[in-house]
Amino acid sequence: MSFEFLRPISQELVESITSLHKATLGKKVMLYSEGNFPDLSNVKIAIVGVIEDRRSVKSEKIPFNYDYIRKQLYKLYEGNWNEQIADLGDIYPGETVEDTYFLLKSVTEDLVNRSILPIILGGSQDLVYAQYRAYDNYGQMVNLVNVDAQFDLGDTEQALCNKSYVGKMVVNEPYNLFNYANIGYQTYFNAQEEINLIDKLFFEAYRLGVISNDISLAEPVMRDANLVTLDVTSVAVASVNPAMPNGFTGKEICALARYAGISDKVSSFGLYEIQDLDLTENSAMLAAQIIWYFIEGVNFRKKEYNNSFLRDFTKFTVPIEDEYLIFYRSELSGRWWVEIPNSESFNNKLNKQSLLPCSHQDYLDACNQIIPERWFKAYRKNQI
Repeated sequence: MSFEFLRPISQELVESITSLHKATLGKKVMLYSEGNFPDLSNVKIAIVGVIEDRRSVKSEKIPFNYDYIRKQLYKLYEGNWNEQIADLGDIYPGETVEDTYFLLKSVTEDLVNRSILPIILGGSQDLVYAQYRAYDNYGQMVNLVNVDAQFDLGDTEQALCNKSYVGKMVVNEPYNLFNYANIGYQTYFNAQEEINLIDKLFFEAYRLGVISNDISLAEPVMRDANLVTLDVTSVAVASVNPAMPNGFTGKEICALARYAGISDKVSSFGLYEIQDLDLTENSAMLAAQIIWYFIEGVNFRKKEYNNSFLRDFTKFTVPIEDEYLIFYRSELSGRWWVEIPNSESFNNKLNKQSLLPCSHQDYLDACNQIIPERWFKAYRKNQI
């Protein structure tokens, strides 16, 4: 059992919940308190903290206080939700950083195999590598979406750290990463050679200004993700992160979290670099609301992406150049997908029916003989 290494939440937090209103999250979530591990039989979402930042490039180490976030989260009222939530406490630092990685990988893999969606409260973002490695036996390649001002490709010749974990995913076996999409990058925080490499690998990157101007552009990207990670330092709220003058607003970051939750494919969600937040009520409340909106999204999933989903879809065929692009529109949600032709010469471990989430605008562009960029990149990766 991978859960035996988890530490229960503090007794102080348990006691603080007793005085809350009966309709708050604190009264609804199954808590791992001392000697009382929750029955996971009907649990669909599990919160897990990971106290680790030894691979952070920052020299200053800041104390962790996930209970401060939990207190704010459990004060919030539950929405019109049906999914059972559990808080499984924290993973404490192992003797080595690799020990912590192993524990996070094991816990995440165990939860995903049980069809329980972990919400990881993380320290330094190198922990994303362990979250990703939980999919080594997933049976198909996976897509990672990262909300971050930086790509975190780093120098793959150096040791893994919170600025190089994506590069390690690309070069380290087993090769499970089909697509990496960055949402909210800021050009001046990324070397031009990294920007060029993202394009060369047919990965996706969306500048902060582009997403801020139209937040809905992120929805199809999130809908295609298996795991979503969010660097809280990508938020530019002065009382939360004084060091980031530009970034997402609180409203925008919560909208992105909800898009991630709504995605039928997302099976794990991580909130990282939490130790860098100012330990104020405002910053803890923002982190709590990000988690709340993600859970809200999970509870409103359409469950369209399954073996029989084409029954509820309308098919559109668009001739463009030498190709026929096949689009599908869901009659349940009005959302769009486009078919990616499978390569007969390369086994990329993707599902036989490769459908790429897209927007209505992508369909309109195709009708005007403009090939959607997301389709082109996915198609090219299929041929490599």
